[in-house]
Amino acid sequence: MKLSALFSGNTFQHGVHPHDYKGLTRHLPIRRLPFAPELILPLSQHAGKASTPLVKPGEEVVRGQPIAVADGFVSVPLHAPATGRVRSLQLMPSARGPKTMSLILQVYQGSSQKELYDHPHDLRQLSADEIIQAVQEAGMVGLGGAAFPTHVKMKPPAEQPVDTIIANGCECEPYLTCDHRLMLEQPDNLIQGLHLMQRALGVERAIIGIEDNKLDAAQLLQDYVSNDPTIAVKVVKTKYPQGAEKMLIKSVLNREVPPGSLPSAVGVSVFNVGTLTQIGELLPHGRGVIERVVTVSGDGVQHPGNYLVPVGTPVEFLLKQAGVVDAAHEVILGGPMMGMSIAALDVPVTKAMSGMVVLKKPEPDTERGKEQPCIRCGYCVEACPMQLNPSMLGMLATSADYTGMQENYHLNDCFECGSCSYVCPSNIPLVQYFRIAKSINRDRQETAQK
Repeated sequence: MKLSALFSGNTFQHGVHPHDYKGLTRHLPIRRLPFAPELILPLSQHAGKASTPLVKPGEEVVRGQPIAVADGFVSVPLHAPATGRVRSLQLMPSARGPKTMSLILQVYQGSSQKELYDHPHDLRQLSADEIIQAVQEAGMVGLGGAAFPTHVKMKPPAEQPVDTIIANGCECEPYLTCDHRLMLEQPDNLIQGLHLMQRALGVERAIIGIEDNKLDAAQLLQDYVSNDPTIAVKVVKTKYPQGAEKMLIKSVLNREVPPGSLPSAVGVSVFNVGTLTQIGELLPHGRGVIERVVTVSGDGVQHPGNYLVPVGTPVEFLLKQAGVVDAAHEVILGGPMMGMSIAALDVPVTKAMSGMVVLKKPEPDTERGKEQPCIRCGYCVEACPMQLNPSMLGMLATSADYTGMQENYHLNDCFECGSCSYVCPSNIPLVQYFRIAKSINRDRQETAQK
């Protein structure tokens, strides 16, 4: 099939077009990094309740062994990324600020680090519920950044049956190319993971959505599924935030998810291609998530690339392997649009960390100026893919009217893509205001419930 036949004629309204900077790493194959001497393994690397430790300080563990068990349905277990000895269980810094309880694993540097733990499954014999259970036992979360337990998404409400699965291969964040490389290098695992997801959800129709700056991946996957009538490849316009699930659903299926609703409200489930690839790789062996591909990029590193990194690897160790330049000024975990800048390097790589962008300090003439008053230009309104009014939300935030932000201007429909901040000529950090407002509203709601 010609590539022109794969293009979707739909798209979502608004959005922005930042420079993608993907040329730094899109051509570089995935490389495995050495093991750090010590791994930091937070018990909470996912949305929901933290996992419960199965091991104690002083115990030896082998690579792949379960070391923490899920605490309920909205939780996932944790597996040892390396063979070594548990040094301690203690509070450690996290990328989001508050310290979190973590297992500290001393890695045996002389070990071959062969994965010694597995529990093979006969995939042909697994029922839908057994596939979902196996996904939870693997400790699988959304690897695109959300870190929501994947098995929970595999059980949509009974009153909202799903008829289509979308594999999200857009990777619209600037700099990041790990999903692109996985589609090129592991198409067999991706398609196997997608088939398992189809069986678990009882869905025949699946679509792989890919932005048109990754046509090599689109063509390869189209050739791969050319004899599979249940899977289609759709190419969509490169535009940020095309990879947001509501935007991708609109672009691929021309369905609009109602405000405050999940994709299942329009019969769709969306999964990141990295998540599906790991499912296809791990489930046959009954193994858990112990490593992931991380894009390390930016003008602040000497050797940008896509690295296969054990979960728990300290950021500082990873940056040393990539070679930080002397002028490096800022480290962003994730992409520059939705990622977060960190103040210290003693935080670990977690399951949800798809990228690390290291930047030099901007030249004085290119540095963004100080925040200025809103000039009512409307650029943020034109950019917002959710068709909100970021300007008004920002003004309400400065007056601490957080309740009004939600009740009158639908604050919770914002998924913090950062498009409004990107286009604001007054340099107002709108998305940061919205995150604070959401956090305060959540705290108030919890207090009221108590």
